[in-house]
Amino acid sequence: MRLLLVEDDDHVAAALSAVLARHGFDVVHARGGEEALRCLLPDGAAPPFDVVLLDLGLPDIDGFEVCGRIRRLTSTPVIMVTARADVRSRVHGLNLGADDYVVKPYDTAELLARIHAVSRRTVPVAAAAPAGAPGDPGADRSPGAETVSARGTGAAELRLGALTVETETRRVTVHGEAVSLTRKEFDLLALLAQRPGVVFRREQIISEVWRTNWEGTGRTLEVHIASLRSKLALPALIETVRGVGYRLVAPTG
Repeated sequence: MRLLLVEDDDHVAAALSAVLARHGFDVVHARGGEEALRCLLPDGAAPPFDVVLLDLGLPDIDGFEVCGRIRRLTSTPVIMVTARADVRSRVHGLNLGADDYVVKPYDTAELLARIHAVSRRTVPVAAAAPAGAPGDPGADRSPGAETVSARGTGAAELRLGALTVETETRRVTVHGEAVSLTRKEFDLLALLAQRPGVVFRREQIISEVWRTNWEGTGRTLEVHIASLRSKLALPALIETVRGVGYRLVAPTG
């Protein structure tokens, strides 16, 4: 796996690069935002990166701006690695397109697990086969749930009131207007939309979307739920079931 490490502290970068190399990563170190963006430009002589580890405290460009510019260049997964632990920073980073957010200091095993998790999430969680097709998990969906419909374009849809989720194109609309979501926000929404009204346990969501059972992912889940609620602007859509998890409910009106 080829990884771009964006870190201005040479000592931190050297130590982390050594650990990552021992675990089979091909690490390229960029000391600033401009250098990182140059590394991500298409280059026929080098394979693309699989993951970007992005520190926010860079000497030339703020890490948030770098993340936004990365998203305009490539869909490569980005993990922000920073000492900024406040919720506002985490939500802002995820809204800009980061796939995960790790707060320093962190355990190396945790970071490795998150890297592997984001690298596995290049395929949508929701199956794109039409409802009732052989092997389709939606074939036995409960009667109250809306089913997947196939459009002329071949894109499978999950419809719930004003919300439409296209699982093949990874497109989300509310009242016909497109909503821009990050990769993990889409995966989370698609999972909940598969079975409206059914409560998904936190552990189940973390397992299916983050592909890990690491307990600390719970805070990341909360941030993603908050971001989804804000972007979709449907306050009653995602319901918190206290002590259990979350479910998608049909919006009224």
